[in-house]
Amino acid sequence: MLVYFWGFLYSNYVRFWLKWILRLLTRKCELQRVFDGSKAGAQRTLSIEHSLASSKNKVLRNAVHVEEAEVEKCVRDVMKEKKIEQKDTGFKTNLHISLLQISGYKKLYLNVENLRKVPYDSDNEEHEEQLIELWNLLMPNENLKARITKQWCDIGFQGDDPKTDFRGMGLLGLVNLVYFSKHYTNEARQILSRSNHPKLGYSYAIVGINLTEMAYSLLRNGALKSHLYNMVSGSPQMDHFHQFYFSCWFLYLLVYCICC
Repeated sequence: MLVYFWGFLYSNYVRFWLKWILRLLTRKCELQRVFDGSKAGAQRTLSIEHSLASSKNKVLRNAVHVEEAEVEKCVRDVMKEKKIEQKDTGFKTNLHISLLQISGYKKLYLNVENLRKVPYDSDNEEHEEQLIELWNLLMPNENLKARITKQWCDIGFQGDDPKTDFRGMGLLGLVNLVYFSKHYTNEARQILSRSNHPKLGYSYAIVGINLTEMAYSLLRNGALKSHLYNMVSGSPQMDHFHQFYFSCWFLYLLVYCICC
């Protein structure tokens, strides 16, 4: 109860007066103080995002929802509202980068979510081509005897038709597996080889789909912001999500080796 009361008091009263006092003392707004007091990266962008979202000014609050194409105009509007001279190129550049990261993260989540919502369709030629590509990347020396076959278990699917395993993550699960196997082919084949250990084995494809779910959940709840804001000085793209998925595999293997 006391925590809730303090949170309400701080956000509605204390924070406003604290910002007002600091502005009088430094002659700088909160955004300027953040840029002056922190290096480029997650800490700075998260602080800017919090400052904008918590502002009582509608222009500033709306800045965290700006589309990428409108970032430049939004920067000018924010500077006008805060009475910061347009010739202040340092502030303009820093705010532009932060807004690109913020808007890019939101756009990336929407793109990932839309892909997750697409169910695997065995009647869709593109879906089937990606599935066959996954097989060819992982098992280049062995041909599939049929579309529905127990051979799929060799790369870690649960039955003779992989489409049933994509129900939770939809097409996103397949896209992640294909990207990993295509761009990190040697690593993917080594991991698949380890998965076939008679005692310490695991289902490669199923683990991959579960890692997709983990990466998606972290993206959805905002936990990936720190990672992406530190890694990308601009708008995060789908490739960055795939690369994080790649990192998840090695984290899984590390934990797996320690536990086994």
